[in-house]
Amino acid sequence: MPLELHHFRYFVAVAEDLNFTKAARRLGMAQPPLSRQIQALEAEIGVPLFERRSSRVFLTDAGRRFLDAARIVLRESAAAVDIARQGQDGATGTVRVAFGKGLGDVVSAVMNQNIRLYPNVEIDVRDIFSGFQIEALRTRKVDVGFAHGQTASLDLISEKLFKEGLTVVVPRSSRLAKRSRLRIRDLSGQNLLVIDRALSPAVHDRIFELYRSARINLNLVPTETTCYDEAGALMIASGRGITIAVGSSPAHPAFGGRLLAVPLRETSASIDVSIAWRRDESSPAVLNFIESARKLLRQTSGVQDLRSFPRRARA
Repeated sequence: MPLELHHFRYFVAVAEDLNFTKAARRLGMAQPPLSRQIQALEAEIGVPLFERRSSRVFLTDAGRRFLDAARIVLRESAAAVDIARQGQDGATGTVRVAFGKGLGDVVSAVMNQNIRLYPNVEIDVRDIFSGFQIEALRTRKVDVGFAHGQTASLDLISEKLFKEGLTVVVPRSSRLAKRSRLRIRDLSGQNLLVIDRALSPAVHDRIFELYRSARINLNLVPTETTCYDEAGALMIASGRGITIAVGSSPAHPAFGGRLLAVPLRETSASIDVSIAWRRDESSPAVLNFIESARKLLRQTSGVQDLRSFPRRARA
C-alpha cells in the first residue's frame, strides 16, 4: 500500500491525542476505519508506531521519530498548496523578459513597479534585439518582449505603449554637434553606420523612409554593432560615421564625453515602443507583469524622453 497524505494526517492526529476515539472525532470519521488505516500504515512501514495497552495508546521510539517527519510532510504539503494558489493569483512565479537595444530604462521601470506589487515574483531579463524577439517568444525562451516597432504574428499579441524620438549620434567634434536640432537634409554627405535590418526592422525601415522622403543620397557604412555597444560607439567617436538611433542618450556610457545625441526634427522621426506576448499566455504572473507595463508606460500620444518617463507615468 503506497503511503498517501491522509495516512500522515491520521497518524499525527492519533499521536497528538493518544486516543483513537478522540482522534477520530477530530478527523470527522468513525474510530474503526481510523484504526484500520493506522494498522495499514504500520504494515507498510514495517514497524509498530503505537504501543497499545488496554484503552491507552503510547508512541513507540519509531513512532516518535516518525511523528517529527510526518509533521514536516504535512507542513510542506500545506506550503505547496499555498504556493500553487498564490501562483494562480500571480503572486509567485517567474517572468522572462526580453528588451531591445536602448530599452533597459523601460524594463527597469516596469520591473520596479512589478516588484512593489508582487515581491515574490522572479523577473529574468535578457538583452535580445527587437528583430529576434518573435522567435524567442514562439520558442518560449521568453514570456514578454519590449521592442521597437510592433510584432506581426498571428500567435502573438503586440501592443503599442508609447512613441520614442530618433536622434543623430555624432562626435562632439563634428559640426553637427553644434546644432540643437537636425533635419535629415543636414546629414547629406555624411557616412551613415547601418546594421543589418534583421536586428531591428522597424528602426531600419524608418531611417530609410526619412532619407527617401528628404531625397538625399546615403553613404552607407555597414556595421555589426550599434552605438549602444562599446564597439559601435568607438566607430562613431573615431570618425567612421554617424548613426541614427532611438532615444535621447543612446550612446554607450563609456563614450558619453565624446559623443552627442542631437534630436532629429522630422514629423515622422519617431518609433513605436511595444510590448509583445504569446496569444495563449495563461500565467497570472506574466499577465500581471504585462498589466504593470500598461499602467506605467502606455501613453495615447506624444514622444517621450525615457529619462523622465517613469516619473511622468507615476504622476
